[in-house]
Amino acid sequence: MDDVAVWSRTVVAGWMVALGAVSAVGFVAAGLLVSGQLPLFLWLLVASAALVVTGAVRVTVTDRDVTVHAVVLPLVRRRIPHSRIREASAKVSRPMELGGWGYRWMPGQTSVSLRAGDALWLELASGKFFVVTVDDAGEAAELVNGYVAQPGSSPGSQPGSQPGSPSAKG
Repeated sequence: MDDVAVWSRTVVAGWMVALGAVSAVGFVAAGLLVSGQLPLFLWLLVASAALVVTGAVRVTVTDRDVTVHAVVLPLVRRRIPHSRIREASAKVSRPMELGGWGYRWMPGQTSVSLRAGDALWLELASGKFFVVTVDDAGEAAELVNGYVAQPGSSPGSQPGSQPGSPSAKG
């Protein structure tokens, strides 16, 4: 029986979770006290819930894929099979270069940015990037590249063969 390596880490932006929870309580209380503004308070409650849900994520690398899921609501997830990954690398990143805090979309890149520091950069077969800030990203990248290099997993190119990889960015 072959040993299968699995890597997993949790990253939490405590301020996002706390702000979401406190504002949710405040919006529920205000919604109960102020009549006629229920739709507004419901929208604000949704925004608060989004902070709580996206403020803590678990990143997992298995022999099949890389998964990022919300700790509070695990059904909220992004799963990327190794067959869609060209290369993985680790790079120190800041939220402002990733589009801000939380789950972000930018042209050619999607990120889950909960803090500054170590980040796992996945260059996808499409040429786009998926980035998540997480401790020990180098270890995760090494494991992903090992799985991507296995026959039947690669999207048609070997790690390091593509120009413009995250490690080549300034």
